[in-house]
Amino acid sequence: MIQEDSHYKLMRLIEQNPELSQRELAKALGVSLGKANYCVKALIEKGWVKANNFRSSKNKLSYAYLLTPEGIEQKALLTRNFLQRKMQEYEALQQEIRQLKKDMQGTAK
Repeated sequence: MIQEDSHYKLMRLIEQNPELSQRELAKALGVSLGKANYCVKALIEKGWVKANNFRSSKNKLSYAYLLTPEGIEQKALLTRNFLQRKMQEYEALQQEIRQLKKDMQGTAK
């Protein structure tokens, strides 16, 4: 699940900002550059992301990461799974809050 969440978050960032470098992706995700590199390579190997390189006057070589059609489908599945997990966490947290409030009312008497 952790890997799935990492892939989802990375794919979401790539979709929103294809020009981000791996260093910028790592910073945005709060992970090391090595982990970002590992995840990007994994997504490329799965065929979900492709890396296009282009030259500019400022950088010797830059990359734009793009979701492939299969990557777009996979991101939709990952989004659904991520949302389901977060909804379950939210419901569990609401229940815990209700129980804590009930416990507080019992001790306030």
